[in-house]
Amino acid sequence: MKGVFLDYGTMDAGDLDPAPMERVLPGLVIHRQTPQELVAGRVAGFDAVLLNKSRITRDIIEANPQLRLIALTATGFNNVDIEAARERGIAVCNLVDYCTPSVVQHVFATLLALTHHVAEYDAFTKGGGWARASQFSVYPFPVRELAGLGFGVVGFGALGRGAARVAEAFGMRVLVANRPGGPREPGRLDLDELLPQADVLSLHCPLNPATRHLIGARELGLMKRDAILVNTARGGLVDAAALAAALREGRIGGAAIDVLEQEPPVDGNPLLEPGIPNLIVTPHSAWAARESRQRGLDELAANVAAFQRGERRNRVD
Repeated sequence: MKGVFLDYGTMDAGDLDPAPMERVLPGLVIHRQTPQELVAGRVAGFDAVLLNKSRITRDIIEANPQLRLIALTATGFNNVDIEAARERGIAVCNLVDYCTPSVVQHVFATLLALTHHVAEYDAFTKGGGWARASQFSVYPFPVRELAGLGFGVVGFGALGRGAARVAEAFGMRVLVANRPGGPREPGRLDLDELLPQADVLSLHCPLNPATRHLIGARELGLMKRDAILVNTARGGLVDAAALAAALREGRIGGAAIDVLEQEPPVDGNPLLEPGIPNLIVTPHSAWAARESRQRGLDELAANVAAFQRGERRNRVD
């Protein structure tokens, strides 16, 4: 098979081993980045296309009858026209459970930073606040224990389950939402029932028509005033303007946001405006531990090898 990787630079910062991919696709052509206007030209002539976030549209698929495999280095696949691929008999594979440790660590790193006001205490101390204090310990910012708090999870796949296990280790009560737009399941709660009970809400569901702006002004209004929202899934799950307003007005306790609707946010975003309190925004880096990224490349190679053997592995079509 002739293979091309359109956006290898989204996976590798110079610290990964590409050998597993190159073994299954000898002569693999690797592009670190591919602007969208160049995708069609770079796909032409190849029967295996590897990608992370480049978009494969119906036009590109229909213009390449030789294309047999689209293999993603991500769990989400909304950047590929799955219906067009299915019509043409093109296999589409994604990755499953490759970055769970990194994402779960990020959820709790940011949650602990917010509940312990780590940045604020660091700035307070370095600014001389402790040196001016009249006692050995000063705590102008409220510190909260996680034990006993309700940890709400939306999306109970590998990532959601991983976060729930750590929440339980902290002594939190795990509350699981029914799948948005799906049937009710025993032991789970509808979102409107879960929101008033959750002290922390962690999003791990895919972005689709049923989940776009899943958390908007109405939903934020159902949450506790000191609740914390953590989104490491997709930016479109949250109405950014509504969240920014809720944080400014003290209608929610805090938020940790790793994903935005436009990435990179070249046109700006309400959550990037100055002066929003109790907000952490990171650049889609929750998944980016080196171990997780290498695991992703290894899994990508395994998906390609399975396809070459005529097996179905992590197929989404």
